[in-house]
Amino acid sequence: MRVLVTGGGGFLGLALVRRLIDMGAEVRTFQRGNYAQLEAWGVEQVRGDLYRDGELLEKALSGCDLVYHTAAKAGVWGDFEDFHRTNVGGTENLLRACLNQKVRRFVYTSSPSVTFDGRDQEGIDESAPYPKRFLAHYPATKAEAEKLVNGYNDADLATVSLRPHLIWGPGDNHLVPRVIERGRAGRLRLVGGDGKLVDSVFIDNCVEAHLCAAERLQPGAPIGGKNYFITNDEPVPMSRLLNGILQAGGLPEVTRRVSPTTAYAAGALLEGVYGLLGRKREPLMTRFVAAQLGTAHWFTIEAAKRDLGYQPKVTIDEGLSRLKQALSDGDWW
Repeated sequence: MRVLVTGGGGFLGLALVRRLIDMGAEVRTFQRGNYAQLEAWGVEQVRGDLYRDGELLEKALSGCDLVYHTAAKAGVWGDFEDFHRTNVGGTENLLRACLNQKVRRFVYTSSPSVTFDGRDQEGIDESAPYPKRFLAHYPATKAEAEKLVNGYNDADLATVSLRPHLIWGPGDNHLVPRVIERGRAGRLRLVGGDGKLVDSVFIDNCVEAHLCAAERLQPGAPIGGKNYFITNDEPVPMSRLLNGILQAGGLPEVTRRVSPTTAYAAGALLEGVYGLLGRKREPLMTRFVAAQLGTAHWFTIEAAKRDLGYQPKVTIDEGLSRLKQALSDGDWW
């Protein structure tokens, strides 16, 4: 099996590539940079931009049967055009190139944030609608891309969209380093009380969900053109996850809290200041982040269990144990 993984140098991309190699697949990646870990694994890397480099995309897809599209512009700060160019334009270019190269299967990594309207999400399923107004450019453009992916599902190209929530674990280059950095600097705060539950997904479980989806995806398959929430199926208070990560990094727990109203006001103020000053760096708080931290986010994954055959195998406790070991050993991969 020949597989293309976009964003192969990212957290999910690298973990997915490693698992595919272990399965005996011939893996090729497409991303803007060159990654030493991929080179060490003997992976063919095609360096390019999803939006601008159409010819390179065609080359990367040549001979492939399956695409995992994990690449995206993430974050909660920046120009709308930058998010749209990568997340929407780049995804559409990739879909068109798949049709040109007769690729048959397309697994898209979406996000649960495409359904977030600023209110609690407690046990919702895939019938939840897209909101009328998004609180950040990332979820807005991911939702548009998700619609594109679903719309391309047909007799020639089977597509499916997965919505993993808060991916974490060894190899993480986003959540874990940020929590540890802010915890070490004393700048980490909990928002609200512990009554709001939040879902997350350990990296190995997220990879497993992508493999399950690909296995059941073929033109005409029942899962084609559908969306699936992917989690550990263990909603917990945000403090449980954050303090678990801090403890894995040998740091004390965070106990200081701010109210959701205060966090939201701080986010609005910082966005205004950063906007006036033209700063490109992400503020310490934004309205979207405050809304996410102050509300519940947990989802039923019954559809993923039923349709994809997905079952999370690594619990949060086991994942934190593995994270602690990886941080202690310095063996991130």
